[in-house]
Amino acid sequence: MTRWQPLPATLPREARHLVEQLRLLKGRTGLSLAGLARRTAYSKSSWQRYLSGDRLPPRSAAQVLCRLAGGDQARLLALWELAEQAWPQGASEPRTEAVPESQAEAVPEPPTGQRRWRIAALAAFALVALLTAGLLWALPRRGG
Repeated sequence: MTRWQPLPATLPREARHLVEQLRLLKGRTGLSLAGLARRTAYSKSSWQRYLSGDRLPPRSAAQVLCRLAGGDQARLLALWELAEQAWPQGASEPRTEAVPESQAEAVPEPPTGQRRWRIAALAAFALVALLTAGLLWALPRRGG
């Protein structure tokens, strides 16, 4: 279980309540910050900022965390709206559009090494397929 630092004393009550709920949801997922980053479109450092109260998370980040934890989306989004209004100016992330559900929990990209091997394997398969097609096209002409 993660031991959280105390939230900044300057954080408004509404923002504090949102961050506390996000921390509970994150705990419910059982994921580390790195695991959360792999399962979402947000980096480990972004999640660290959101869960420490340094930055207001984008609405879509709150939504995806809530979905991963099986939380009440309507309640969390109401908290997010209140927190957005109360959040100190200059401490929020740029507003982003909500991520569609199909993209919000996208399968994480494989590590770079695996992605390179996958591309190399696909390229080799395409090359073999082209050579085979060329041979099949050329062989009947030789026999005749």
